[in-house]
Amino acid sequence: MATIDDKRIREMIGRFRVLIIGRANAGKTTILQKVCNTTEDPEIYDTEGKKVRVMFYVMHALIADQRGNHDIANEMVFKSNPGFVFHDS
Repeated sequence: MATIDDKRIREMIGRFRVLIIGRANAGKTTILQKVCNTTEDPEIYDTEGKKVRVMFYVMHALIADQRGNHDIANEMVFKSNPGFVFHDS
């Protein structure tokens, strides 16, 4: 059986995209922080690569009364682990 070196995979693929699904305030960000071994909040970018300004952060809902409104096209990236791009649904 052939094995593939993880460094070679990262060179070939670049960034891994991960979709996380769950209700608002269910702990999705906490799970992603554990996966990335960080406590920082992710940066969020729109489809044009522009940083989304977040005033109140609950899996990138813009304000408290908009919880649950997610844009799956937006990308969430942790500065400490830019090899993973997360999408929230």
